Amino acid sequence: MSFRTPDPLHRLMLDDVRGAQKMLAGVARMTAMEGSRHLSSLVGAPVHLKCENLQRTGSFKLRGAYVRIAGLRPEERAAGVVAASAGNHAQGVALASKLLGVHATVFMPVGAPLPKVAATREYGAEVRMHGHVVDETLAAAEEYARETGAVFIHPFDHPDVIVGQGTVGLEILEQCPEVRTVLVGIGGGGLAAGIGLAVKSVRPDVKVIGVQAEGAAAYPPSLAAGHPVVIETPVTMADGIKVGRPGDVPFALIQEYVDEVRTVSEDALSSALLLCLERAKLVVEPAGASPVAALLADPTSFRGPVVAVLSGGNVDPLLLQRILRHGMAAGGRYLSLRLRVTDRPGALATLLAVLTVVDANVLDVSHVRTDPRLGLTEAEVELHLETKGPEHCREVAEALREAGYTVLG
Repeated sequence: MSFRTPDPLHRLMLDDVRGAQKMLAGVARMTAMEGSRHLSSLVGAPVHLKCENLQRTGSFKLRGAYVRIAGLRPEERAAGVVAASAGNHAQGVALASKLLGVHATVFMPVGAPLPKVAATREYGAEVRMHGHVVDETLAAAEEYARETGAVFIHPFDHPDVIVGQGTVGLEILEQCPEVRTVLVGIGGGGLAAGIGLAVKSVRPDVKVIGVQAEGAAAYPPSLAAGHPVVIETPVTMADGIKVGRPGDVPFALIQEYVDEVRTVSEDALSSALLLCLERAKLVVEPAGASPVAALLADPTSFRGPVVAVLSGGNVDPLLLQRILRHGMAAGGRYLSLRLRVTDRPGALATLLAVLTVVDANVLDVSHVRTDPRLGLTEAEVELHLETKGPEHCREVAEALREAGYTVLG
């Protein structure tokens, strides 16, 4: 079964998505939908989290990859498949190929997170490291396809991939039939296009809103221009939606089925990831947290019930550590200060005593005595503190000033 036509912009239909759903039975999980009391209180209406971070391989990518590969002709399967990805698509293609008995070669950029590389290999794919950015990796995969005859599996710009990813939309309607708004992250646009097609075909009254990172937001200018526009240097921590150009096929569908595309800051992304971890006990990668970031940025602008799609949870532990600290800082939970103190015995202990009184938890202390900017009897102390929120940060800084310390920043 395949949804390909000679015209790549062929009008896909709801029946195509339903056909993909039947194909995925027993392959992709119907992932859980969890309510969020905290987000519901902010929005003033029920908010549900569609947990594709709990999907097999840790993201929605398996859905599209499996439908695409399952639709290949026997001679195409025999030639094998090739893909390029820094993580989620790689794992989706690897597992789909293993389940269908097809050899998969996956090109990944040098420096890709080691857990994602290891997982791709464990699913059975041959991994080749090439290039330092995804564009270089993509070019290598396309060249390999030309040389060997292997079928290139695009992560979003193909009808089969889109209808496979659109099965998330059918599940949303089944699990939350009263839904009024669906929020979904957008990179190349496959997931948003598929969900928009599925949801709007059944419930035209539901508002579908895409979310992009501010530094990688190719869709707003593209929609304004009426055609895909290239962002030369997309920059964001959310590598899952770090795409410089919309796909042609998803772009046409998003024009028709997605009501609005919003952008979110890096601070909002890290705060959203932290909220998912602390409040929902869900590990979500930055791209997967983008719909929650949109809710935090403007909570009262959405009609409820709202479903936010957590599209993936494959985050490198080292990156997660940095993002959590960034999220704590954005939420007023982490404070860095530099102070001038008198360089004498016991000065540091006196300073720490002030912090104890205001209940600030010291994470790290750096003590500098040799900077030429310092006076003969001065020292500079850099503090990293865990705090309880913006108001507590202000209380800590004020307590230090009242104690006679010069707070530099």
